[in-house]
Amino acid sequence: MENYFISEAALLYQKTYSFIDDYQKKQSDHTSASIIVPVDYKKEFFNFIDKVNVKLMEDKDNFYGYFLFQMTRKIRFDISSPTAVNFKNAKYVIYFNPLIFLTLTLEQMETTIKHEILHIVSLHLLRARDLKNNYSKLALNMSMDIVVNTYLTHLPPDAVTLHWINMTYSLFLLPFESFEYYADNIQTALDSLTKTKNIPDADSKTNEKIKTKYDPKTTHDIWNDSDELDNQTLKKFTEKYIDASQKGMIPKYLESMIASLKKSLYELPWNLYLKKMMGSITCDRKKTTTRRNRRQPERLDLPGHLKNHKAKIIIAIDISGSISDGEFKQAMQEVLRIVQNYNHEITIVECDDEIRRTYVVRTIQDLKERINVRGGTKFSPVFEYANTKKIDLLVYFTDGLGENELLISPKKYKTLWVLSGKGDHLSLKNSYGIIKKLSPLKAEDEILDFDDVEKGGYSMNNQESISMQFD
Repeated sequence: MENYFISEAALLYQKTYSFIDDYQKKQSDHTSASIIVPVDYKKEFFNFIDKVNVKLMEDKDNFYGYFLFQMTRKIRFDISSPTAVNFKNAKYVIYFNPLIFLTLTLEQMETTIKHEILHIVSLHLLRARDLKNNYSKLALNMSMDIVVNTYLTHLPPDAVTLHWINMTYSLFLLPFESFEYYADNIQTALDSLTKTKNIPDADSKTNEKIKTKYDPKTTHDIWNDSDELDNQTLKKFTEKYIDASQKGMIPKYLESMIASLKKSLYELPWNLYLKKMMGSITCDRKKTTTRRNRRQPERLDLPGHLKNHKAKIIIAIDISGSISDGEFKQAMQEVLRIVQNYNHEITIVECDDEIRRTYVVRTIQDLKERINVRGGTKFSPVFEYANTKKIDLLVYFTDGLGENELLISPKKYKTLWVLSGKGDHLSLKNSYGIIKKLSPLKAEDEILDFDDVEKGGYSMNNQESISMQFD
């Protein structure tokens, strides 16, 4: 069976070069030419992919075969990997570069397809977009590949692996860590190399129409061509693909990935929850003759109403060392972005086992460095203070470790607990509010909501997109 696939792949590879040579000759003649893929070739190539797909369906990990069965398939010669994926026209699309894909063994072909599907299930198309301003494209690409390749065998010879990264950059990264963990450490190594060796920029753009070898710098550029959808919608599409692909037993690592995706579908991030809370805060109204009465618009003698309520917000931060300055600054940037369309007043309250300082913040420049005091953690002092200020909302940033019970109950205001990356639960038996987890945010990024969609695709918005596409 293996020999049959190798022979058929070799024959297809030769046919590929027959029309690639013609294209290159036209290019050398300085004529404007595009790669025209013969219809017969496309039919033969995708028949070959069907056979690989049947082999995947027959494997014990048949999840990948059924997932691939649902995907649209296309040929592109400008991708620097055997396969690539994005999301177009409400479908996941998998692209094949025959010049790279057909040089692999059957097992390696299966692996590179599994590799792309694991990127989808791991939500890398979304997570890379969220971190694109924090790390270089090369660091993100290699980090994502480490995560998925850790679970795969029979990798292509040039695949990015944890062992290769550790050897190449003199690192000691651990297996089975998060994408963000690898990105942070790899970026540090790349920055160090850039300073000491003056290596070329890893994010430089290339416009080659034909790629014949793997290049980690550009392997995920195609994600930039994806349709514009918000996070939750893309997750729901992904869930449908996953549900239709589970026809038997699946590996434990896949179960974990799928469970994480499904959990994220039904949990609003803390910042989106804050946005909804701000919209629900009760507003007082004042009379005006410039607006008609809403209930009786025909009565010109009756005044209308304008909102005239200043939302008073307390942002409490546990300064006992549970949340980093960087985390809090990013969180405050997001808070200010959300409240900017409201008449508001924000007071920062710094507290450990007692309130150490309070001050008003209007812009991010007003944010002060935290005082260097590290006591224990008590939540009650903040609630005692808030109860005297007639506030609308209390947002408390902490690792969650403090008292078991509050000494005083909150009075008529909403409470949002935001746990830092180190915290996984709130010690209070009664939270008197909503508990959410803090995740890294970037001030320049738009926050995705069902009616608030970021433009520019799923990743690497600042990079030049690849426009070449061959059906």
